[in-house]
Amino acid sequence: MNHPSYRDRRRATAPPRLPGRARNARRLSAAAAVAAMLLVGCDTGTPKASPHSSGPGVSLAPSATPSHSRSTFAPALTTAATACTNSSKLAGWSNRRLAMLTIAVPVSETSVSDATSEVSAGAGGVLLFGSKAPSDLGSRLTTLKSHVPGHLGLLVMTDEEGGGIQRMANLVGSLPWPAYMGAHWTPAQIQQNVTKVAKKMAAAQVNMDLAPVVDVDGRNVAPSHTNPDGWRSFSGNTSVVSKAGVAYMNGLRAGGVIPVVKHFPGLGGSTYNSDFGPARTLPWSTLQKVGIPPFTAAIKAGAPAIMVSNNIVPGLGTNPASLSPTAISSELRGKMGFKGLVVTDSLSAKAISAAGFSVPAAAVQALRSGADMVLFDLGGNVSSQTSSIATAITNAVTGGHLSRSRLIDAAGHVLAVRHVNLCS
Repeated sequence: MNHPSYRDRRRATAPPRLPGRARNARRLSAAAAVAAMLLVGCDTGTPKASPHSSGPGVSLAPSATPSHSRSTFAPALTTAATACTNSSKLAGWSNRRLAMLTIAVPVSETSVSDATSEVSAGAGGVLLFGSKAPSDLGSRLTTLKSHVPGHLGLLVMTDEEGGGIQRMANLVGSLPWPAYMGAHWTPAQIQQNVTKVAKKMAAAQVNMDLAPVVDVDGRNVAPSHTNPDGWRSFSGNTSVVSKAGVAYMNGLRAGGVIPVVKHFPGLGGSTYNSDFGPARTLPWSTLQKVGIPPFTAAIKAGAPAIMVSNNIVPGLGTNPASLSPTAISSELRGKMGFKGLVVTDSLSAKAISAAGFSVPAAAVQALRSGADMVLFDLGGNVSSQTSSIATAITNAVTGGHLSRSRLIDAAGHVLAVRHVNLCS
């Protein structure tokens, strides 16, 4: 952003007096310059998405003030110009609008317009359910995105893992189970094949995939009520999973799709499937050696988003990981240094209700724990559920149970993963 220079030309002695008309012109010019300077800084117009921004914390730095300038306006200009960040913009949003940005609304891929009212209210994303996408999904999603307030973009996510976990293979092509990929394909082959699928996903306006699964689980079975992984895992070997997971992640990114690495801190060896009841992971001391390395590798490779599981982690507390500040804020954010988007697994899971939380209450607890976006299942009255979640979040802020700064931080991460710069 360029700023007009303002040069103080006053002398020790008074300058020659100009004719009246010239004096008036100079006064008007000076007034206009001052007004222009005071208006420089945070843009007050409609926020726009910038494909080149880096999200929260991005400031539009002013050009350097000339060394010969002695303007008393220069320091104020620098402060105003650098003050505009996504966080400073979000601070002006209502609690309700911030809350909506942290919610991903479930919708059938054959009827995405069902989420129009939620998207119009500022929902940060939609989660597609189904097994066969309509041929015109792309145009339907383009219409849905047109309802986003401020045209800030929308996270359109789905589960396209491979094997039996594919929502839109009829449109984008099929991938085998990850277990097959890990056993028969090189990392280069995984990345190449995933990129082909991702390009077709992006063409259909789907920009986020809840994959890859980087759980370490070598059980040669289909996923079930008692085992959430099985063939969904690339391998029972930590090194194989780390390499395959990064390859899959990079394949998605190369095709224009945002990967969501899951399910932190690792579901391999879980006692049960948390969708159907309470479940525990392996002890934290074991996960640190076996299950955490694939997440560490993904973070080092630039993972933009991570999903946290609903399993209790022995050694990290008694709440499901998605509701645990120890798991998210202390371990994932703090010790592992992850700075991207943290997404919950579905808060409709039986493991969440078994822990004593309704979906709205779980959403509040997840945000308090460090998550940025909450997911829940398609079923029942989605509109009512979405509204209940947003209300619970806003009430938690008003009541002092969730800090507004944490809500702003979560909303900022949602914008950052879509490269939205509110100051552009």
